[in-house]
Amino acid sequence: MNANERHLPVMLRRCLDLLAPALAEPGATVVDCTLGMGGHSEALLATFPAARLIGLDRDPQALDIAGERLAPYADRATLVHAVYDEIPEVLDRLGTPRVQGVLFDLGVSSLQLDEADRGFAYAQDAPLDMRMDQTRGMSAAEVLNTYPPGELVRILRAYGEEKQARRIVEAVVREREREPFDRSGRLVDVIRAALPQAAKRTGGNPAKRTFQALRMEVNGELAVLERAIPAAVDALAVGGRIAVLSYHSLEDRLVKKVLAAGATSTAPAGLPVVPERYQPRLKLLTRGAELPGEDEVAENRRAAPARLRAAQRIREVQR
Repeated sequence: MNANERHLPVMLRRCLDLLAPALAEPGATVVDCTLGMGGHSEALLATFPAARLIGLDRDPQALDIAGERLAPYADRATLVHAVYDEIPEVLDRLGTPRVQGVLFDLGVSSLQLDEADRGFAYAQDAPLDMRMDQTRGMSAAEVLNTYPPGELVRILRAYGEEKQARRIVEAVVREREREPFDRSGRLVDVIRAALPQAAKRTGGNPAKRTFQALRMEVNGELAVLERAIPAAVDALAVGGRIAVLSYHSLEDRLVKKVLAAGATSTAPAGLPVVPERYQPRLKLLTRGAELPGEDEVAENRRAAPARLRAAQRIREVQR
């Protein structure tokens, strides 16, 4: 199965519409900070024939697949192995200090979910890895086997919003003392056995929240995002636009905070005239977070939790 068949880009039409006014001009550059299998990037390159694309991904396998998909646009696409908080360094290296568009499609990619041996999916037994870049960092197995119980409880509660975190961690600690974890299937079995019947009746697979929490910890997703969104806003030229798709309440809250702060005056109260340096540098383009339509969710269940926010850069910051 090729990338086009495996990957349906989420809220694609709306992302293109939001970015369009900034990308229609000749010489415009758009950064896809989460290239994945290249679905959004392919549409950007096809829709805006004068635009140049810079695509980032921490997963070397994703870069290879996206490279094949974007081959017809190779003269306008530069693909880079990088985590998205490295956007300032990447743009500096490419001699592109300011860009007209930035897109983030956060969370785990279809590629990672569908490749059984990556260990992201709780529905398939696989090595318990979950690293988006398998060349560096701790695996999910190492986290499960070495973190103190209190830290595991914190991760499950914060990143997975798992109400049964303590019960699950107690079972994990008992099991890891007997034999270290190395397979996702065993973890799923331990979680199922640890939960009371009532907790297993709602919310889909009972391992879903634990797997999400481990993935976010292994890849440092929130810490990376906390650096990446402000850096992306800083990289926008005046008139440039940013669109961010998030799939988790913590991600969406972080994005909302950065964009809302940029769209708010920083002037002290009571000034009769607000100097430019205090005026907002962003204009919000979405009212709250926009959601996918029912038709899209019916066609692509992975779109269901998506939340889309966008903003436009309206002034330079005076330093």
